[in-house]
Parts: sequence; structure tokens; C-alpha cells
Amino acid sequence: NPVQVSASNMDTSQLKKRYGEKLIFWGAIDTFEVLPNGSIDDVKAEVKKRITDLGTGGGYVLGPVHNICADVPPENIVAMYETAKNI
Repeated sequence: NPVQVSASNMDTSQLKKRYGEKLIFWGAIDTFEVLPNGSIDDVKAEVKKRITDLGTGGGYVLGPVHNICADVPPENIVAMYETAKNI
């Protein structure tokens, strides 16, 4: 299952510190607020944070928390993947 960042007390940097040597993390790009409602800059910041928190040293597959719904602006989807590609 993906990392659901909107869950109570979810701290992705702590997840990596505690379990990063034993687990590979998947997801973590917020599909409840950031992707549907955020600006392109918000999406870029979200991607950078999750890659920094979960991807340092490997062990992270970037992706949305859940399915990308119809209310997500296409430009935010493009921004998510372009930002990841350019890091």
C-alpha cells in the first residue's frame, strides 16, 4: 500500500529513518489536497519533499497516494513527473 501522507501524524522523514533499511516506500504524493487543489509550485514542493524524505539512499518509488482522480488539473500531473525527472 502507498504511504498516505494525510494520515494523522504521518511524518515521511521519520518513516525513512525508522524503516528505510527494511522497506521500500511507494506513493506519498498527496492526492487529497496538493494534486487536486495546489498550484504547480505546491506540487513541485510536495515532490521535492517526498523525494528528500523517502528517496535519499534509494528505496522510494514516486507516485500518488491513491488513484489520480478527474478533479486533478493535467498541469499538476505533468508538474509532478517533470519535477521528479529533473531531480
